[in-house]
Amino acid sequence: MIALIQRVTEARVDIDGRLFCSIGRGILALIGVERGDTEAQAERLVERVLGYRIFPDAEGKMNLSLLDIKGELLAVPQFTLVADTKKGTRPGFSSAAAPDDGKRLFDFFVAKAVQNVKVKSGQFGADMKVSLVNDGPVTFWLQTSAHP
Repeated sequence: MIALIQRVTEARVDIDGRLFCSIGRGILALIGVERGDTEAQAERLVERVLGYRIFPDAEGKMNLSLLDIKGELLAVPQFTLVADTKKGTRPGFSSAAAPDDGKRLFDFFVAKAVQNVKVKSGQFGADMKVSLVNDGPVTFWLQTSAHP
């Protein structure tokens, strides 16, 4: 599984021209599910996203996690993260999980995260408009994989 995480001061998802959900200070996590991913990878990704130290401490160093600051998480499913872009001019999606598996593991990710922080999530399969104020900017790619 893949998470592209961004430290934000605010983020929101609109669907059909209406606000679907929003958060204040925290992390926007775009989540991609690869074929062969399991609940173990999802659980590990939750641990990494919530525990990744990307927020400044009193000295301005990135030393605090989302858990430490009691921030919010906006999880958005994004299958394009798993695209193969190594050649050509069109992405390939053969490594993406089947939609049913992707939804199941995205929902599992959200269910695990909500046990520890305030979570909002986008809608799997919807045409979403995602807006954010990236704080820094600070953006990281996190990946857990059963594949070597």
